[in-house]
Amino acid sequence: MVVELISVGTEILMGNIINTNAAYLSGRLADQGMSVYFQDVVGDNEERLTETLSLALSRSDIVILSGGLGPTPDDLTKEVAAKTAGVNLYMDEACKSAIGDYFNKIGRTPTDNNWKQALMPEGGVVLPNHNGTAPGCIIKTEDGKHIILLPGPPEELKPMFEESVVPYLNELKSGVILSKTVKLCGIGESSAAQMIADLIDNQSNPTIATYAKTGEVHIRISAKADSQSEAKKLLKPMVKDVKERFAANIYTTEDDVTLEKAVVDLLVANDLTVGTVESCTGGLLAGRLINVPGVSDVFKSGIVTYSNKSKRRLVGVKKATLDKYGAVSAETAKEMARGLAALGKADVAVAVTGIAGPDGGTTEKPVGLVYIACDVCGKTRVRECHFTGNRQKIRDNSVVAALNLMRECILEYFSEKTFGKQQDNK
Repeated sequence: MVVELISVGTEILMGNIINTNAAYLSGRLADQGMSVYFQDVVGDNEERLTETLSLALSRSDIVILSGGLGPTPDDLTKEVAAKTAGVNLYMDEACKSAIGDYFNKIGRTPTDNNWKQALMPEGGVVLPNHNGTAPGCIIKTEDGKHIILLPGPPEELKPMFEESVVPYLNELKSGVILSKTVKLCGIGESSAAQMIADLIDNQSNPTIATYAKTGEVHIRISAKADSQSEAKKLLKPMVKDVKERFAANIYTTEDDVTLEKAVVDLLVANDLTVGTVESCTGGLLAGRLINVPGVSDVFKSGIVTYSNKSKRRLVGVKKATLDKYGAVSAETAKEMARGLAALGKADVAVAVTGIAGPDGGTTEKPVGLVYIACDVCGKTRVRECHFTGNRQKIRDNSVVAALNLMRECILEYFSEKTFGKQQDNK
């Protein structure tokens, strides 16, 4: 089935906010085996929104609109959708009660215009909003098209889509489409694509494709069958093949597992504590780790040592090291990690120092040069990285590289430990 996305809001057109909803919905619809052929952005204007929705319905089976379900006069999405579908709006008492309960819960009194959000298209399927005041809705047109209305705030749109829209879409699909994502780090997209070029060239069912992320590559394998069990059978041999080809670069095959979660899970599983000391990343690495629920069981400290003075004072980097090799060097990164490990008594200590730019680079040490050190129980590895792009991209890539080095070092440490025990037992 062909799906079209319409993002409603003048603030998106003007660039005041980034349209993350379209990216999220496109990805999740691909997971569902739906084809997104068109994406539109339209402002809060009745005439243009009507024109855009009418065009979408003429060429797509499902049209998903996000935004414009608020209480103000310029929130027109529901009204335009109902008019286009030829149905009237009515006051849904269950929605009205839910809005009242929401305001009671936060200790506020709803204003008269809030009840506008309880107006629902006749014959539509109401989508409850457990995170805000704007219910969503699904309207089926006389010619069998589907109009799905979702709120604009991502924290409301995403759970509503998962809870209500995904089950609805599953009922519309003929057959089953099942996907498995193999997530890689420490390898570029072009190299990854080359390693599975034969699979890409000969694909039919399952299909296979690579997707570049910041510092990562995701390989999505999708199979279509009459049942979930048949789809799993189709997926299994190709997933196994991909795992064999990328073994060391794979950090997970679970959709909801991020690189930082994979690292935290590794720390928890091996009863290890962790600490970070950062220069050019300025706390981004610690922030990524702290985003993971349950990290408090293993995370000990995060220190930002942006200046040379703080590197010396907080983690004990020697003045002689800084004078001879500079702040951006393998030697300084190693001393940062070891100093933190000794200071914080952390089993795993990771350090990042580099030149994020746009200024500050030299011929010998250009912008994008980053050193990352990881100390695991007294054994330290340092990796030299060269990144391109703007300041934020370099910092983001540095964080991913640091997480990957942590993962590698922990696995290597326990692999050697296990090998040593095996040798002792011989």
